[in-house]
Amino acid sequence: MGARGRSWAESADLEALLRNALADASVAWSLGSFGAFAEFMREADEPVRALPDARIGLATARGAIALTPSADLRPVAYETGFSDGYNHAVALCLPLSACAMSRRSVVTELGPDREAAREEDREAILFDLGLGLLAVDACVRTGDPEVIACLRAGIGRPIFAPGNPIGPCLVARSPHRILCARIGRIEVTAPIPGPGERRHEGPHTHILPELLRAGRTHAATTPIPEGFVPCGGLHPPHPYKDGLGRRIPFDPARHAAFQALMERWGDPDLLAVKRGMAPSKAVSPKHARSARRAAEIQARLLRGEHGAALTGGGDEDGERT
Repeated sequence: MGARGRSWAESADLEALLRNALADASVAWSLGSFGAFAEFMREADEPVRALPDARIGLATARGAIALTPSADLRPVAYETGFSDGYNHAVALCLPLSACAMSRRSVVTELGPDREAAREEDREAILFDLGLGLLAVDACVRTGDPEVIACLRAGIGRPIFAPGNPIGPCLVARSPHRILCARIGRIEVTAPIPGPGERRHEGPHTHILPELLRAGRTHAATTPIPEGFVPCGGLHPPHPYKDGLGRRIPFDPARHAAFQALMERWGDPDLLAVKRGMAPSKAVSPKHARSARRAAEIQARLLRGEHGAALTGGGDEDGERT
């Protein structure tokens, strides 16, 4: 059913999906585009704060998520199988016609961040990094006068332009990183890991110039419906790997929980392919192959073949683990 024709029951299901996932500390969230995204996650015992407004979300000392779902928002549950494992997620998509953000191509000062998830951050200054992405604005926020001065020195230039001082400043001073889309925002207030430091499990951001150059909104292996763009996603706990992609014993309950999401929010034609049935319409050969791979791996795991060659990584398109 099209977004404009969503029933009351479907809207209630969508809100329940978001609220239940937010209440579950084992669910991770992402927001962004191919090559620039933020992830929000929290520990089960980590203190949380409600948002000071009507948005759906929460805040911790390390980050925040604030969602503004609209009638156009479409969840898409999917699995991507590859040679020695599979990933899963629920993409949060908007129609191509409704997803566009500012698409600024140079660093731009936006003024105080009045939409900050925490009231104490609403006087800090927000800067758009000017990545020119379709469905997301990648920003930083700071109240530090020295960092503000550094960011202002780069205004009007592309962030990756030779001589722009912003890049080294971001790593050294670690301002808040904010990824904004029509569906909401993720804020990362945890420090950026220094040179040689490994990222810890928790809120973090990635800006990867080599992927940005591809100009795509998502990995080619992600089965997003035609005419829609993924702006974010929720990532329920995986049956055989932890939040850092490390192998853990197969958990049948986690598997069953995600299969229920596939039934409610997945593509019926890819589900048919996965079950060895004929789809009602043609599907991408790449996505069909991926669905069959996921089915094969899951069947082996359910048979107790836990020694199968499984990894925690993504596929060749750089998909999130």
